[in-house]
Amino acid sequence: MGAPSKAATRLCDEAEFDGDDLAHRRLPTCLSLLILLTIVYVLSRAWSRPIVEPNIDAHKTHNTGTFGSNSFELSLREGGSSFWHSIPLYYDAEKKMINFITEIPMHVTAKMEVDKSADGNAISQDKNKDGSPRYYTYGTPFFNYGLIPQTWEDPEVLSAEGNGGDNDPLDVMEVGMTPLPMGSVTPCKVLGSIELIDDGETDHKILCVSEGSKDFDKINDVASLESYRPGTIKRLVHWLKYYKTSDGKGVNELSNDEEPTSVNEAINIIEETNGYWKALCADKERGSELGFVLDGCPLE
Repeated sequence: MGAPSKAATRLCDEAEFDGDDLAHRRLPTCLSLLILLTIVYVLSRAWSRPIVEPNIDAHKTHNTGTFGSNSFELSLREGGSSFWHSIPLYYDAEKKMINFITEIPMHVTAKMEVDKSADGNAISQDKNKDGSPRYYTYGTPFFNYGLIPQTWEDPEVLSAEGNGGDNDPLDVMEVGMTPLPMGSVTPCKVLGSIELIDDGETDHKILCVSEGSKDFDKINDVASLESYRPGTIKRLVHWLKYYKTSDGKGVNELSNDEEPTSVNEAINIIEETNGYWKALCADKERGSELGFVLDGCPLE
């Protein structure tokens, strides 16, 4: 809902300045409606703010600042290590499981992300254009959100639709049933992907289920996910399309008729973006032009 409803405001203005009796009788109702809408708007902006700090992987990470503010940063304890560059893409030599780094645990609404321009590429608070901390305002995420290390969506590589990559590591939506600690590295089975077009940029969302999740051995792709968790894909698609509308933005576009890709197609996306990341690591000049900190990139 916009702040507060323009239609209600206009209706009350008309009632206030119209001289007939009906308009004057309508004015108290309009004012009450306007007050109610204002209260709902304020609550909708505040209800999703985290009341307590999320669980954090304290064994392998350390944090500074206050969670939910621009001062918060979460870094790997091992000196010189980077969430983006130092952690291997795959968990196993057979490349059947990826390493999933949790940026935003399930049910947390503070928008956190790896800072590509910070030392160690720390996980920090995302910001709105006015510099204020950014929160999800559409609702509480029902999935764990994060990235795949050693991947990068190159903005100079265009899709079939002519969209460049979003200049970030690959995003992941983990569909297990348990919140994962922020900063944790979890083996995750790839199930498919959804391609979001965000402001004219390609923004793939890899779908995976973490090792140890309920029905992990039975969920191997999108079809089996729907068998054991009916409606999950529909909810994910709905979230991706509408989560920005509560901030006054339009509905997002999804490619492929909003259908998820297969496992093999998703793995191909992962392999391609790993190749773009390797090229980036080898081109320090381009990385510097983009403002990235590439410390931790393996030497080729």
